[in-house]
Amino acid sequence: MRIGYHGALLSAVLLVSACGGTGSGSAKLDTDDQKASYGIGLQMGRNLAPAKNHLDMKAFMKGIEDAVAERDPAIGQDEVQSALQAFSKTVTDEQQQAQAASGEKNKAEGEAYLAQNAAKEGVHTTESGLQYEVLTQGDGPVPTADDKVRVHYKGTLIDGKQFDSSYDRGEPAVFSLSGGVIKGFAEAVELMPVGSKYRVVIPSDLAYGEQGAGGDIGPNATLIFEIELLGIEK
Repeated sequence: MRIGYHGALLSAVLLVSACGGTGSGSAKLDTDDQKASYGIGLQMGRNLAPAKNHLDMKAFMKGIEDAVAERDPAIGQDEVQSALQAFSKTVTDEQQQAQAASGEKNKAEGEAYLAQNAAKEGVHTTESGLQYEVLTQGDGPVPTADDKVRVHYKGTLIDGKQFDSSYDRGEPAVFSLSGGVIKGFAEAVELMPVGSKYRVVIPSDLAYGEQGAGGDIGPNATLIFEIELLGIEK
């Protein structure tokens, strides 16, 4: 974890406020400078959030104060670097352990959901493990992996939480099936004649796998999409 000087300084303002140092209620957010400062503080504070359980706020603020006042550091640079490396390793190890635990949980829940869904009437399972259900069967051409398509879609997790929707954005999405989307999504669209609407369940290995994607899609997450194929782009 690499924390720059300005990031640490701005994050200190946010974190100390959260811990009651100055009190967030005392901060004014009227001018552009104040609003921008608050926004930067939010962003930097989020970067430090994984380390919050290990930050000693008094020592943290002393470092900020000494740097701003241009005082000599209270401890030597070699000692600081050694401590920062140990600190970074501790935080990174904790993140990796949490990621692994979340991945195991998501994988087990996803496998259980896939098994349950596969038993439903009208659900088809492909050789890859992709599951799809035909909601509306169109009669147009079927795209190939080399095509660019226009679709409407909604994506949710197996618990029903929505993470993406072209319907909410008010316009269809256009993308290439070759490298433009996750494997499971591309495979599903390549089964659909234009005018079709399918409900698709994508195993994690055909989605974002162990890495997940952003804050909403965790490691080994099974994804559900409703996909409406509107057309094949020329």
